[in-house]
Amino acid sequence: MDRLEELNEQRRAAHRRLTELKSKVYAGFLEMERAAFAGGALPKRTKELIAVGISVRINCESCMQWHIEQAAAAGSSLEEILEAIEVGIEMGGGPATVSARFALTVLDRTFPASMEDAEAT
Repeated sequence: MDRLEELNEQRRAAHRRLTELKSKVYAGFLEMERAAFAGGALPKRTKELIAVGISVRINCESCMQWHIEQAAAAGSSLEEILEAIEVGIEMGGGPATVSARFALTVLDRTFPASMEDAEAT
């Protein structure tokens, strides 16, 4: 199992267990997440891009994976997600370039055709 699959499984398992345990805090977190990412003055796609940059800055691999995938699902392009990663790098300086390595792995997995195009040039 590769790192991305491992993170997905850990996220699903924790979600199942916290739901089974009827965690009030987790239920509240899920409600807050729904409210935060609901469309409003900023569309969900934009909010996911913001979360990508923050995830790079705080070096949260699971967050990077989730928000890059969610940004893509909401219609963000590879270029838009890359720019969000770059904003995270700028906000975090040198250490954030290390975080960005994982984000680029997720980006390449999320947009495999673009990776092939880059290798062809």
